[in-house]
Amino acid sequence: MKKTLRMLLLVLVLCLGLVMPAAAETTDGFASDHICMADMAGVLNEREVTELETMIDEIRTRQKFDIAILTVSEEDIPSVQEYADDIYDGADMGYGETRDGVLLVVDLKSSECYMSTKGYGITVFTDAGIQYVGQQMRPELADGDFAGAFRTFATLCDDFITQARNGQPYDVDTLPKEPLSLIWIPIAIVIGFIIAFVIVGGMKKQLKTVRFQAKADDYVKAGSMNIVDNQEWFLYQNIVKTEKPKDNDKSSGGSSTHTSSSGSTHGGGGFKF
Repeated sequence: MKKTLRMLLLVLVLCLGLVMPAAAETTDGFASDHICMADMAGVLNEREVTELETMIDEIRTRQKFDIAILTVSEEDIPSVQEYADDIYDGADMGYGETRDGVLLVVDLKSSECYMSTKGYGITVFTDAGIQYVGQQMRPELADGDFAGAFRTFATLCDDFITQARNGQPYDVDTLPKEPLSLIWIPIAIVIGFIIAFVIVGGMKKQLKTVRFQAKADDYVKAGSMNIVDNQEWFLYQNIVKTEKPKDNDKSSGGSSTHTSSSGSTHGGGGFKF
């Protein structure tokens, strides 16, 4: 009973316009009007909450895709996945008839995050893509920079939605490439110069007994070569073709799905920090 009351409280906190969800859906496509940044754990200050709400609301409105973040710390959550799915469904999140969107739940007690996706969100955030998002957020979360981590999440959401709508969602073989730090350019030049200097120096030492000659014949030692006849015979060739083995251990990509307690289909995934 206590768990149910806490769940209802969080749903009420998220939802600002439950009294007229139908009107909201007919005007802007969102199923309900809810806050985008619900910091129940109190890890953000008022300015950070306002900035994140503005940033996320601009992205979700422009992309026509629901996005929300919820932090909790005092809840006894046996499964963050089930918890996130229930909040998503209970708050009537999502855009359009298929309730497209993503909800990030950050549980401070277990140091675990979970992204619950629904509708087009299942396509946008593949299993590999969710793990990539976790990798990008993990350093900031571990350092306690929650505002920075949530800005990273919002920026990645914008990028992932755009990529999916261009016809190729980020997945196993198409994840964003990490930019090479500029500091490696001078380091690579110095290392290349040192290697070249050592190799050329070694070759130079081996040529100390060699002197320049005007003719090619002068480089041949007298009596060392006596070619009487020279012939080449082609006998046969044998070509063996072998099929390249397939990497069966490689993930096929895509998004795994499951059914929430309310009977809705969700995708998603979690990560520790």
